[in-house]
Amino acid sequence: MKMWSGRFREPLDANFEAWQRSFPFDWRLLPQEIEASKAHARLIAAAGVLTENELAVILRGLDAIIPSAMDRATTQNKLAAPTMAASSPAEDVHHFVELELTQQIGELALKLHTGRSRNEQIATDMRLFVRDAIDATLNKLIAWMEALLNQARKAGDAVMPSYTHLQRAEPVLVAHWLLAYVSMIERDCSRFLDARKRLNLCPLGSGAVAGATLKLDRNIAAKALGFDGPTPNSMDATSDRDFALEFTQAASQLGIHISRFAEELTLYSSAEFGFLELPETFSTGSSAMPQKKNPDLTELARGKSGRLLGSAVTLSMLIKGLPLAYNKDLQEGQEPVFDTVDTLEGILRVLPDFTRALKFRFDRMRSASESGFLNAMAAATYLVHKGVPFRKAHEKIGTAVRYCLDKGCELNALTLDELKQFGEEFAQDFFDAITLEATLDCHDVTGGTARHRVREALKDAEARVRQLAKYSTVDLGQKETAHAGA
Repeated sequence: MKMWSGRFREPLDANFEAWQRSFPFDWRLLPQEIEASKAHARLIAAAGVLTENELAVILRGLDAIIPSAMDRATTQNKLAAPTMAASSPAEDVHHFVELELTQQIGELALKLHTGRSRNEQIATDMRLFVRDAIDATLNKLIAWMEALLNQARKAGDAVMPSYTHLQRAEPVLVAHWLLAYVSMIERDCSRFLDARKRLNLCPLGSGAVAGATLKLDRNIAAKALGFDGPTPNSMDATSDRDFALEFTQAASQLGIHISRFAEELTLYSSAEFGFLELPETFSTGSSAMPQKKNPDLTELARGKSGRLLGSAVTLSMLIKGLPLAYNKDLQEGQEPVFDTVDTLEGILRVLPDFTRALKFRFDRMRSASESGFLNAMAAATYLVHKGVPFRKAHEKIGTAVRYCLDKGCELNALTLDELKQFGEEFAQDFFDAITLEATLDCHDVTGGTARHRVREALKDAEARVRQLAKYSTVDLGQKETAHAGA
């Protein structure tokens, strides 16, 4: 029997019924639905709808649903959850729990829906699901940052070219380049944490649209589920999917960063660059060309970032024209969130180990840093220290570079007499000012690639990641424990 069948005389069209069911995908919300139902049971018990004994029976029955359903499904097929969804007559995850609870405890199960609506149930389940996903993502991002920091420590004072317009620009420490991605991921973490803070309010007690018809203490359910409090407006609570949109948008920005990292590694591992050796355990070969080792991981990561972007766009398009409050359209907002979680989980499951396994060819990187006039900026700075206005210094070094190009040499191969044709300011100390080490160290500002600045930046980044890891494993873990015990 449907949860809403009393109003209807005719059965649903069979094709329509199969098409509109959400249980084939929202079965993933079963753990969240169980926890939210337990919180609601406590809520209505406090309002006098359930006795203490009835509450205890319902809580035991809810706890038995997942083991019982999975056991039955596993008997039929090794793919327990999809089998459960396919074989159940349930319309959605809420209907499934009601049917299963009725099997467990009889008609008492029908009391559980007192004072609530599926509109608030799905809003609550999705908030719990997204919150769990954010916590899991943060832990995986910490692991990736730690892998990047480990590579930065190992790199020490190793040097590589930096690029603008994909042309060699100035030398930087390899550690400096790696820390750029740590900075990106830190911003990603902050976006996920901000989204988590905003979503952490409980819709239970909002009813279908206007609020529960019973006098409920909504703080009971909020506390049981680890929320900071109840949502302030019932219409907004049942129709709000900002939290899902924020999550997918944060994931899409993370995907962009992952894609940029993947693109650089794909380029740097090519024979034309030769800056790194791809680990064989994360690469595949060609079925036609025996010599090939293909960067499949980086290419897949680059490609899958497009799915993350697509999910955020899908949710934006879904929500943008909806009137208040709940509309069935919102059912379509679940699968983009599920796909985002699955895509992130897949990428971040392999990315930390892959990053740790990278082998850089520091000699090739250094060699590339010593040619192509990457010390030209340091040369211009040398003239600035001699009192030459920067625009004039830029012109003088540019003219010297053109002279070197015609001659087929680098700036440090010129004689002092040759240099003086571009300006009397040149002296013997010019050659010390444009060595690779001096070129690095002239960028002696916070955030610059001077060697001692990068060592400081590495220590600071390690401290920030340690702090984030402490927050993630302690504070978030406590919230998860409270949620699991609700």
